[in-house]
Amino acid sequence: QVQLVESGGGLVQAGGSLRLSCAASGRTFSSYVMAWFRQAPGKERVFVARIRSGGTTYYADSVKGRFTISRDNAKNTVYLQMNSLKPEDTAVYYCASGITSSTWSDWGQGTQVTVSS
Repeated sequence: QVQLVESGGGLVQAGGSLRLSCAASGRTFSSYVMAWFRQAPGKERVFVARIRSGGTTYYADSVKGRFTISRDNAKNTVYLQMNSLKPEDTAVYYCASGITSSTWSDWGQGTQVTVSS
């Protein structure tokens, strides 16, 4: 069974930065697409960013230029560097993995990010 464990969330002022981490276990990490999603209070979970096994990345328009997704296959870990944070970035952030970029089979428990104005 695959386990994804997120960390790095917290409270930050607008304009600040945070780096989220997602540690994976139980599968060949390097073969899978990894992604970050987020869910704000009262809203649906939405896509934030993804990274393929070869390193190709894709971002939601709302975070493009501010967030950077990366992966370290040797450490089975994916990261989300978040800069220039805005109050509207406040959400629970989830890590996900899948065989393709449209099939997410495994999810982490989420980590809370709160951006104060």
